[in-house]
Amino acid sequence: MKALVVYESMFGNTQQIAQAVAAGLGKHVEVEVTEVGLAPDEISAELDLLVVGAPTHAFGMSRASTRADAVKQAPGGTIVSTGRGVREWLETVHPGGVGTMVAAFDTRVRAPLPGSAAHKVAKALQRLSFPEVSDPETFWVKDSTGPLKDGELERAERWGADLGLLVNSR
Repeated sequence: MKALVVYESMFGNTQQIAQAVAAGLGKHVEVEVTEVGLAPDEISAELDLLVVGAPTHAFGMSRASTRADAVKQAPGGTIVSTGRGVREWLETVHPGGVGTMVAAFDTRVRAPLPGSAAHKVAKALQRLSFPEVSDPETFWVKDSTGPLKDGELERAERWGADLGLLVNSR
């Protein structure tokens, strides 16, 4: 069984979650992690699970304008994902076969504002006819630039392990 975790990250929080999810998945399946700018535009038919993660910006997935705003907020001006975002990648990606299952996650600040990048990612993947293996998951950050709330890395690893078990059972 093979899995690919694709992530977009501005301040490193989503990247950390992606790596923790991959660590959990790695207990059950072979897994690769890649930043969205390096992600393949065709999903191999040999891939059993695709996990996509992104930070929540302006109630959903980032846009070029919200990524530009993030650069201004970045401590030391350092940004992880400097090219295309998950939104743009999803506009170009296509399945190389049938049966690759998907799951989506996001990072966001717990605030009274609605919106979730994970739910938008999940809908985009469904439109591409990928079967969903899990409901979208949110991981929390303390502030827009981070850090992650306590326990979120451990929770992400557990979620990844659960995904690995689900994929192996199908």
